[in-house]
Amino acid sequence: MPIRLRHRMRLCASLFALTLLVAAPRSASAYEVNDSHFHLTNYIQEGTDIRDFLKIMGSRVGRVALFGIPLQQEWSYRVSGDAAPQYYLDSDADLYYYSFTDAHIAMAYKSLPKKQQARFDPMITGFNPADMYAADHIRRVLQTFPGVFNGIGEFTIHKEFVSSKIAGDVASLSDPALDRLLDFAGEAGLVAIIHNDMHMPFAKPDKARVYFDQMKGVLARHPATTIIWAHTGLGRIIQPIEGHVALLEEILRDPALRNVYFDISWSEVAKYVVASPESLRIVVGMIERYPDRVLFGTDEVAPNDQASYPKVYDTYGPLWNALTPKASAAVRLGNYERLFDQARKKVRAWEAANIH
Repeated sequence: MPIRLRHRMRLCASLFALTLLVAAPRSASAYEVNDSHFHLTNYIQEGTDIRDFLKIMGSRVGRVALFGIPLQQEWSYRVSGDAAPQYYLDSDADLYYYSFTDAHIAMAYKSLPKKQQARFDPMITGFNPADMYAADHIRRVLQTFPGVFNGIGEFTIHKEFVSSKIAGDVASLSDPALDRLLDFAGEAGLVAIIHNDMHMPFAKPDKARVYFDQMKGVLARHPATTIIWAHTGLGRIIQPIEGHVALLEEILRDPALRNVYFDISWSEVAKYVVASPESLRIVVGMIERYPDRVLFGTDEVAPNDQASYPKVYDTYGPLWNALTPKASAAVRLGNYERLFDQARKKVRAWEAANIH
């Protein structure tokens, strides 16, 4: 074979291989992190265009659990006049449940091509967990938007500043409505992300386990439901009490609660974790003992730019450096992929069997 022809064939083969490389979809492991906790919209149901958010995700974030916020801040002219509240702390007026958020998330997701849809796991949030009909709302959303949703939440039971502002009945961990919706989530294969404070605000030591013990009872009653306890139960004033990680491990080491996970989303939680060498050491020890039970999330709300979105992830820099590579990869990437890949299969199977 002439030398020139051999060179030409090698060049063609190289170009063909390069074309395949460029065309091949990027694997999840090529990204730095997945985000298990993200709000596309805010408390007045405004937010980031999903195409703009894909640009914000860029080359760092692979997949995102996508949800709005189930609560709308009322603009009461009697309370704030022309000063339209933008956040729930901007007004004394009520919050109320805003069910249209689910349709908004579904339509944003459906507007994307399939390849881009694969980077999102939409979640149903527009239900009142104190309403026995909440499970029926979730079922109707699945029936209306088959092939879209993979979970429910983040939804709130007890949350500092928020719970007392919501119009209607106060949500409760002992409410049969919560059991009913978690039963359905387990039946349909939906991941459930729950915000529930670990303890009461400013709790004295003798009251420190009230919410925790109630929540542990909820978790035990729903072994077939994959449940993520958001922010490890912390908040702005719900700070880690002595033994906080010990309480988490009380759940993590219980073989009857293997369906329970924790996310370390939110800038407040990140500040607690990296506050000191001692706090970092304690959290690293927990994660190394249970690397398959913790997920990273940002808890960002409708970010506007690529600079602000990864700030929680970057705050956790000392944590990523302190963890073993295997545990770090599990928290940043692998646990998300395992839970939400399972949810995709289970929910699609439920839809195939129940939607006609």
